[in-house]
Amino acid sequence: MAESEHEFVGLANYLHLVTDPGFLPALGNTLALIALVLCISIGLGLALALLLERAVLGRGVLRLLVISPFFVMPPVAALIWKNLLMQPTSGFFAWIASLFGVPPIDWFASAPLIAIGLIVAWQWLPFACLILLTSLQSFDREQREAAQLDGASALAILHHLVLPHLARPMAIILMMETIFLLSVFAEIFVTTGGGRASTNLAFLVYSQVMFQYDIGVASAAGVVAVILANVIAFFLVRAVGRSLDA
Repeated sequence: MAESEHEFVGLANYLHLVTDPGFLPALGNTLALIALVLCISIGLGLALALLLERAVLGRGVLRLLVISPFFVMPPVAALIWKNLLMQPTSGFFAWIASLFGVPPIDWFASAPLIAIGLIVAWQWLPFACLILLTSLQSFDREQREAAQLDGASALAILHHLVLPHLARPMAIILMMETIFLLSVFAEIFVTTGGGRASTNLAFLVYSQVMFQYDIGVASAAGVVAVILANVIAFFLVRAVGRSLDA
């Protein structure tokens, strides 16, 4: 019986991964992308939820527009933003810039991570908006009316009544989006194709397999991504639990 050519390498793949010059930038890009998407989706989601709660003209159409990103696949969304909105010569943002006499921005060359963050945040905005809108509809209107009769301003009502009421759904949005945002891939693949400024852990695994043919290091990167997801999920679940018990 021939002796196997394979041998156990121990932690060599992990050591090679952490010493790889692309690992720390990919980890930083992953965390930065998560933070950017969370800020945009929760901030705009709250603003839209507050708007949609009120009886404004065209509310039904506005709700449909808010929900519409749910029906767009990530690669298609990336193509729409890349070719129709962020194209530096003929895109919509370039046209807006020309109206104000401002030179257009080549988003994917000068700020690729921000551009990808905007695309992903647009896709997750409906999720945050609908969760917050549902929670707002359960808010005690009599409590709000009593505060208004006592002379409380709209900003004070938002700060002292509405935001504490939304603490639990915000914690759930934070947990769900963070876990799923660790695996963002299609938007990076379609728009920038990687690169030091936009590669995250998921794309690093792909590039290790497809470009460098290093399955061992790619597997190690995948394990690190799983461990990171579990650590983040652990602390987020505890945070959500404390929010629900409050």
